[in-house]
Amino acid sequence: MNKTALITLLPLIVVACTAVAVMLVIAFYRNHKTTAGMTITGLLAAAALVPAIMPVTPRSITTLLVVDAYALSYMVLFFLASSAVAALSYTYLENHNEHREEFYLILLLATLGAGLLAASTHFASFFLGIEMLSVSLYVLAAYLRSNNQGIEAGVKYLVLAAVSSAFILFGMALVYAEIGSMEFARIASRAAVPGVHSLTLLSGFCLIVAGAGFKLAVVPFHLWTPDVYEGAPAPVSAFIATVSKGAVFALLFRYFSRVDIHAFQSLVLIFTIIAIASMFAGNLLALLQKNIKRILAYSSISHLGYLLVTLLAGGATAAAAAAFYLTAYFITTLGAFGVVSVLSDKNRDADRIEDYQGLAWRNPLLGGVFTIMMLSLAGIPLTAGFIGKFYIVAAGVGSTLWLLVIILVINSVIGLFYYLRIVAALYGQPAEKTVSAPARSLPGTIVLAMLSFLLVWFGIYPGTLIEIIQKTMQTLL
Repeated sequence: MNKTALITLLPLIVVACTAVAVMLVIAFYRNHKTTAGMTITGLLAAAALVPAIMPVTPRSITTLLVVDAYALSYMVLFFLASSAVAALSYTYLENHNEHREEFYLILLLATLGAGLLAASTHFASFFLGIEMLSVSLYVLAAYLRSNNQGIEAGVKYLVLAAVSSAFILFGMALVYAEIGSMEFARIASRAAVPGVHSLTLLSGFCLIVAGAGFKLAVVPFHLWTPDVYEGAPAPVSAFIATVSKGAVFALLFRYFSRVDIHAFQSLVLIFTIIAIASMFAGNLLALLQKNIKRILAYSSISHLGYLLVTLLAGGATAAAAAAFYLTAYFITTLGAFGVVSVLSDKNRDADRIEDYQGLAWRNPLLGGVFTIMMLSLAGIPLTAGFIGKFYIVAAGVGSTLWLLVIILVINSVIGLFYYLRIVAALYGQPAEKTVSAPARSLPGTIVLAMLSFLLVWFGIYPGTLIEIIQKTMQTLL
């Protein structure tokens, strides 16, 4: 590996070195504040290196990875989101008596796996990245040993990881048996040859889609989602909902941008059905929930259904729409789970709607932040969520996906009901028994303030971010 190739890998190297440094510090000096500080610093440093690396990209690292603007832009998103999760975790874990320091080590390894997925161009790196991410996640979900729900969530995610990995591996084997290569580029070139679309190849693609569907929690692979979200610690639920799903979607988009999905009408039909079912199931089931974390879990299923519209649309506009929507979704979901994290205590997470009854009057700052997050998830104008949905609709219309666009609009209206129900609770009469006002936490306060600012800023002035995203997405096509 030459010097230039090594430079392009610096963001991933920094995250890996931070994980090693944190492990060594834990061995000799166990201190929660030091470990959290090192983690956040390492992740922010990795993100800060990306602009300096851009001029020497794109660069292929053997046949396993390609470091281009597409991969680096998603790495920045994952590193910044993980640093926000680490800051929120510091606030959250301060209320628990568990060994806290190892949490950040596992979080770094999960982030490294996500970054690896964003740059993968080979089945080997694909599987390595997804396993690093998955193994870390079921450990994080069950991290609080005093929480039985958390242990149950970890076991359920363990079963999920085993099943999805089996699907993905078998799918890879079938594709390799038919194509004779595990490189995305060669698979794309062979799949483009007329008459090569055999049942074996299509079956392999379908199994890979099924395995990725488990990770994305789209219908019908979604059944684990509400239980894991509810049982896992709130910051871990935030990580699963954002970085984990974003990494798998980024890889899936790269894969099917090279292997033309429209050459396989069966795959188009499968993705269309999954998208429609995810939108309806996620929103309709969320209407029945009284637990905030379960509502956000079903909400995430519907949002992944919206994102699949961009996968089916394809092209530069769809790639930019997906990146912008994921950015808005990351900010919103991290903010929503951030409020849950800050309000939670050592006994339980603040995940009941009653916990938020009258919050805007008891704590105007947290009430205002949670209101903004709910409005953005609902796609209300002047928030980044509205711009993201509008961008997806534009991509769908540009590709004449009229059915999906109409269903997206209908489901956005359905989603309004349960988001506004939470907002109504925030400004309702305070309940007699509510969670106590949280102690002021500087890391949590800074993260929530920044997320709220970015959400409104990108909702009012999205032009700069859209321009950056459009330039970076060109390397994918």
